[in-house]
Amino acid sequence: MAGPGFHRQYDAGLHLLDRQIVDPDGLPVANVDDIELVVRLDGRLAVAALLCGPGALGPRMGGRLGRWTTAIWRRLRPEEDPRPGRIDAQLVTGTDSAIHVAAAVDELRVDGLERWVRRYVIDRIPGADHAE
Repeated sequence: MAGPGFHRQYDAGLHLLDRQIVDPDGLPVANVDDIELVVRLDGRLAVAALLCGPGALGPRMGGRLGRWTTAIWRRLRPEEDPRPGRIDAQLVTGTDSAIHVAAAVDELRVDGLERWVRRYVIDRIPGADHAE
């Protein structure tokens, strides 16, 4: 392989969107809910980052459900202007049925909603298995 990042043309809808992202140990990180594009010097588009979470999925879904998803996500975030989880394209090490990245799931920290749900919902359920 020629190094990190994307090195061939992709059909984003087919090869990237909704794919599972996995870390070097094969642990699930998130799904690709949207992508961030940049215009290269030659005028072509290139993937700059993979975007994850309800903050990326809501606008992509559109309509009332998309607006609700985004509004609820924003309401649950402590930041005044939250941003979707973002994984730089340079961290991508390969693609197959999943997208493989060079950083561990704990380093990427794109699973904010999942952490919140575990902390305030799952961990409070009596008898819930708290092992990770």
